[in-house]
Amino acid sequence: MRLVAGVDSSTQSCKVVIRDLDTGELVRSGRASHPDGTEVDPEAWWGALKLAIEAAGGLVDVEAISIGGQQHGMVALDIDGRVIRKALLWNDTRSAAAAEELIDYFGAQYLADQTGSIPVASFTISKVLWLRQNEPENAARVAAICLPHDWLTWRLAGFGPANESRLGPDLGALCTDASDASGTGYFNPQTGHYLNDLIDFALGHVPILPRVIGPGTVAHEADNANPITRALIGAGCGDNAGAGLGLAANVGDVVVSLGTSGTVFAVSETPTNDSSGTIAGFASASGSYLPLVCTLNAAPVLDSFSRLFEVTHAELSELALQAASGSEGIVLLPYFEGERTPNLPEAKASIHGLTLSNHTRPNLARAAIEGMICGLADGLSALLVAGVSCKRVILIGGAAMNPAVQLVAAEVFGVEVVVALEGEYVADGAARQAAISLTKTDPGWRIETVELAPLTPRPSILENYRKAFESQGF
Repeated sequence: MRLVAGVDSSTQSCKVVIRDLDTGELVRSGRASHPDGTEVDPEAWWGALKLAIEAAGGLVDVEAISIGGQQHGMVALDIDGRVIRKALLWNDTRSAAAAEELIDYFGAQYLADQTGSIPVASFTISKVLWLRQNEPENAARVAAICLPHDWLTWRLAGFGPANESRLGPDLGALCTDASDASGTGYFNPQTGHYLNDLIDFALGHVPILPRVIGPGTVAHEADNANPITRALIGAGCGDNAGAGLGLAANVGDVVVSLGTSGTVFAVSETPTNDSSGTIAGFASASGSYLPLVCTLNAAPVLDSFSRLFEVTHAELSELALQAASGSEGIVLLPYFEGERTPNLPEAKASIHGLTLSNHTRPNLARAAIEGMICGLADGLSALLVAGVSCKRVILIGGAAMNPAVQLVAAEVFGVEVVVALEGEYVADGAARQAAISLTKTDPGWRIETVELAPLTPRPSILENYRKAFESQGF
């Protein structure tokens, strides 16, 4: 049996999966937690990776490994390879004003044309500008900037701070892939090149940036002297791109992820350049593009109504299934935490269409689910307007297993909907990438999905949602 490994270094934890190269069967796995917070010492990730590898039984029999990780985080290194300050993560919002300054200076259209996206607080470039404005002495020390998965790949290969690592601080050995680089805000996913004018404006000088290597390229060759792994190391990828690989998503597939936030992303042969900022024009991990829309309100909507009715998620689903499609005219705009798509950070959630006759628990439960799905359907509509093909929707995330969510999704999206069984999609995608790096061919692993029964699309649900939206004057 030949084995490959994949890693998901997410915000909350590090997961390692080890799979059979030929069949894709999960052989063993391990996990370790990350500290909470919006800024984290990268050494905590390194420690968690080593613990997760140990929990997975080690890598002595593994031939290739690749690391997927949370996007956007800023890891700043000095000339000796030491981390200058804690890494600012994607969910650190202190750089919101810096993002606006970048847009004001360069213009939204220029940024969209050059990077495929409009910077927000989560993007690396916004954090770099924040660093220069608020910690100028630290900014002046920056010799290299990399992303979380880049830094972990570098450390796994044996590089690191001077006198503290086997191969030392060779900053030129840093590498990444286009999917993660496309989330920095200073990389052009169409040309495959960094944009020095953007990084120079943000930092005040151009540091060493990780070399961007292509799909299936080996980042670091097998090293028998490496005490952690003798496996070759693949390029790694951003988490959404890794999930796309793990799901074996192809052109025409749109992935709808129902987590704390909701994301809608697609594998596309053509890039997007959305100057409104609705669509982030990322690259995929397979050489194509990964246009993505993010909403703030997804699974927590179900949490909120479950608490309100003092029921479990399963009982909320049962309530919703007692109501008719459309919830007898009740519409929820689910902006409990403001909203990112559409960009309404100060918006509040609201319920529309209540009457004495329709004001029932089942209708409200169903309206909650319909509102959550309609918010994601608007994201899908934005992708379609941008020319992205959608032949089927793949639902993922814990809420995707909810029967009422599945029913509403089949009615609202209006295309074939399948549900991917729960799994470590990002780590699985990294393992697939490792297999491709090893053999130069895709292993062809299949994912388990449940195809939902085809239902008659009910466009009235989305129409009523949009009417309620317009009535708010947004």
